[in-house]
Amino acid sequence: MAAPTFWDDNRRAQELIRERADLARILTRVGELHRQASDLGVLLELAQEADDGSLDAEIAEGVARLQRELDEFELKVMLSGPHDAKAAILSIHPGAGGTESQDWAQMLMRMYLRWCERAGFKAEVVDLLPGEEAGIKSATIEVTGEYAYGYLKGEAGVHRLVRISPFDASSRRQTSFASVSIVPEVDDVEVTLRDDELRVDVFRSSGPGGQGVNTADSAVRVTHLPTGIVVQCQNERSQLRNRETALRILKARLYEIAEKKQRDELSELTGQKKEIAFGSQIRSYTFHPYQLIKDHRTGEEVGNVEAVMDGDLDPFVKAYLLWLRGSGGAR
Repeated sequence: MAAPTFWDDNRRAQELIRERADLARILTRVGELHRQASDLGVLLELAQEADDGSLDAEIAEGVARLQRELDEFELKVMLSGPHDAKAAILSIHPGAGGTESQDWAQMLMRMYLRWCERAGFKAEVVDLLPGEEAGIKSATIEVTGEYAYGYLKGEAGVHRLVRISPFDASSRRQTSFASVSIVPEVDDVEVTLRDDELRVDVFRSSGPGGQGVNTADSAVRVTHLPTGIVVQCQNERSQLRNRETALRILKARLYEIAEKKQRDELSELTGQKKEIAFGSQIRSYTFHPYQLIKDHRTGEEVGNVEAVMDGDLDPFVKAYLLWLRGSGGAR
C-alpha cells in the first residue's frame, strides 16, 4: 500500500484495502480469543489451589462462552470466498405440483426469513407473487449484513418435501419440490448495463390487497434483452426505488451467469466434471412417516423438523462450509 503505484489501479487498490481490513479483523479476534483462553487458564489454576469448588460455575460458564465464540469465529474464517462478505439475493420458485409446491415454497420463504432474523441479517422481500389458492409462485429476498452470501450460498439447489398433504381430502403422502437460487450482490464496477439492452415496464403492484397496493403504477419489470432475464420489484411505493432494486438484482444475476460460464469452460479444459447446480436435490425434508431433514451433500441430519422450519439452519450452514473446505472448493 505504500508503493507509489498503488493507486494506479483503483479497483485493485480497493480490493487490497478490503483484504487488509479483513485480515486485521481476523488477527484482532484471534488475540481476543487467546486472551480469554489465557484468563480461563489462570482461573483454573486458582481453582485448583483453592480446591473448594467456589470457582467451578464461573469456569464452566467461561468455557461454554469461549466454545460458542470459537465456533462462530471458525465459521467466519471459512468464509474466504471472493463474494462471501457481500449481501445476497435469494430467490425461491416452486416446482411442478401446483398448490402443493407453492405452499412448500412459502414454507421455505418463512424458514429463511426466520433464519435471517435469528442471525441478525436484514431481509427484505423485494418481489412476491402469491399463488391462486395458497403459497407463492415466486419470491425474491434481498439479505444484507456481513457475510450474508457466505452463509447462504450452500442453500442453492432443489429442496424436497415429503408430508401428508393438507390439501388432499384423502390425506395421502405427497412429495413437493422447490428451487432456491442464491447470488451475491455485486458492485457497479463489476457489471455494466447498457440502456439499449434493457426494456423497463411499469405496472401496478399485485397481491392479496391492502391500502395503497394497487393505486399507482409503481412496480417495475426489467428485461435484459440479450439474455432474456426478467427481474421485477414491487415492494416500494416509489417507482424509482423499485427500479434501482431491480437493476441491482439484475446485475447480480448477470455476474453469476458470467462466473458460471467461466467455471464451466475451465472444467472442460481440465477434464473435470461440470458442477450440477440448478436442478440438483440438495436436501430432503421428511415430515411423514418419520421426521428427518437430511442434506445429501454433507450427510448432516436433524430430527427436530419444527426447529429447522422455524429458522434453525445453523447446523446445515456449518456442515456445508466444513464440507466445502474439505472438498477444496469455494463457491
